[in-house]
Amino acid sequence: MKSVLRGYIELMKLRVVELLLVSTLPAMVLAAKALPTFTLVAATILAGTLAAGSANAFNMVIESETDKLMTRTANRPIATGVMTKTNAAVFATAIGLLSLVLFWIFTTPLATLLAFIAIAFYVLVYTIGLKRRTSQNIVWGGAAGCMPVFIGWAAVTNSLSLTALAFFMVIFFWTPPHFWALAIKYKDDYSAAGIPMLPVVATKARVHREMWLHTILMIASSIWLIISAGLPTWSLVITVLLGLVFARELIALKESSPDYSKTAGKIFQWSITYLSLLSLVLVVAQLSVRL
Repeated sequence: MKSVLRGYIELMKLRVVELLLVSTLPAMVLAAKALPTFTLVAATILAGTLAAGSANAFNMVIESETDKLMTRTANRPIATGVMTKTNAAVFATAIGLLSLVLFWIFTTPLATLLAFIAIAFYVLVYTIGLKRRTSQNIVWGGAAGCMPVFIGWAAVTNSLSLTALAFFMVIFFWTPPHFWALAIKYKDDYSAAGIPMLPVVATKARVHREMWLHTILMIASSIWLIISAGLPTWSLVITVLLGLVFARELIALKESSPDYSKTAGKIFQWSITYLSLLSLVLVVAQLSVRL
């Protein structure tokens, strides 16, 4: 029973969900230009967790055979036989519907619609449509991971804005270098599973160039975000510095480096730190304007 319960929790990939929710709260604070009510924040976070968990669970149902081929995913609950695809699909459907009900009751119609779109996009467009068909899968499919920004904003205002779009673009351009760094580390896994992640099918030089391109656009989008939100100058300075540290980590990713995979692992870890610190800066900066 314990293994089954743990399996249901693992279906939701809560570590990934936690990263998605890092962008939800600052989006809500920016939208409200203050700290939203506890009830609204709690409901949005809970519903967002269930929505992302539903998408992740559907992903595991669809990719259960592929998961068996990869060391990184071989211990997932369906791959190991802890639960059946049917039970996992029922669970994914149930928590997905529950998330939409919570969004509808406690937030806004637009937030509910965006949550539904996020689930459908991740499952149908990314997992089924893009992942095995193009090396740019995470570029376009990663848009699903940007949706918490729109959802958080819409939960407060029942609308979107250019500032919300700027924040969305920060996450959009952050996602490829973040995920490609992980794909470099697990290149052999993706190759064995036949998934054409960019580091599997492209040269190191091309991967490095595309990581640089997205990093530069991420920094530019973060500047746009700070200016659009009307946040203090100090937050702009810190945001640029965070982006420059990200860029410095990329410089160390040299083709000839004997620690190529290890360096990519460091970039992956820093990318998580970067997003967490940026989110903190956004919240503190917005709240400081109210003082």
